[in-house]
Amino acid sequence: MILTWLYAPGDRPAVVAKALGCGADAVIVDLEDAVPVSRKEYARAATAELLGERPPVPVHVRVNALDSPWGGADLNALCGLRGLAGLRLPKISAPEQICAIADRTGGVGLHALLESALGVERAYEIARAHPALRGLSLGEADLRADLAVCAETGLDWCRSRVVVAARAAGLAPPAQSVFPDIRDLEALAVSCVRGRSLGFLGRAAIHPRQLPVIERAYLPVPEEVTAAEEILSAARATPGALALPDGRFVDPAVVAAAHRTLALSRREVTR
Repeated sequence: MILTWLYAPGDRPAVVAKALGCGADAVIVDLEDAVPVSRKEYARAATAELLGERPPVPVHVRVNALDSPWGGADLNALCGLRGLAGLRLPKISAPEQICAIADRTGGVGLHALLESALGVERAYEIARAHPALRGLSLGEADLRADLAVCAETGLDWCRSRVVVAARAAGLAPPAQSVFPDIRDLEALAVSCVRGRSLGFLGRAAIHPRQLPVIERAYLPVPEEVTAAEEILSAARATPGALALPDGRFVDPAVVAAAHRTLALSRREVTR
């Protein structure tokens, strides 16, 4: 169960190597925004070399957009490499883009980044475009610019729409977009708590110091684990809907939520 995704620039192999060992659940090697035009080809070659073998944690690659001068070459160089766990596709705004990429990638898991108003409007169509699509998320920096949004809460409708679209299409809950201030860990924690309340699961990071904050925010606290155990114990003793002595109502949906809580807590124990 992946809660932390750490971005690393593809043209800096030493940084990528460090990212692989810093405790992130998965690493995203970025060939797009983090790499200047003059180093695109080097970043692609370095990433292909890295993924010739299976790395210690899953590695996804954010390729350049397919309509850019580099996107097609990125796909050609990376698909088929044994160390590639998935592709992150930037600036997706139509389901046809997913189908076109899936036809070229031979079953590699795809993850769509919605970074425009049009992409958000078509979130459900994109989410169900092709079986190779495994997830959705927002690219909030570009989306803010597209919508001219200033306040943090200005993207909440878009966030909820992506969460609903992903679940409606049978995909995993989305991970939150990156938090751009690597020094303000307190604000990051507050933002993660809000993201969890909106239905996100985990978050992308741009610095290793953000990882433990994200993980703490998304793992259940002891009180949540205790409550989940009580619910499952009562459900086993009395199948069907029932009320606990403290007034909490238990039905199948509540039981399913309790199972999810305990699954997350077991992840904490096994790490």
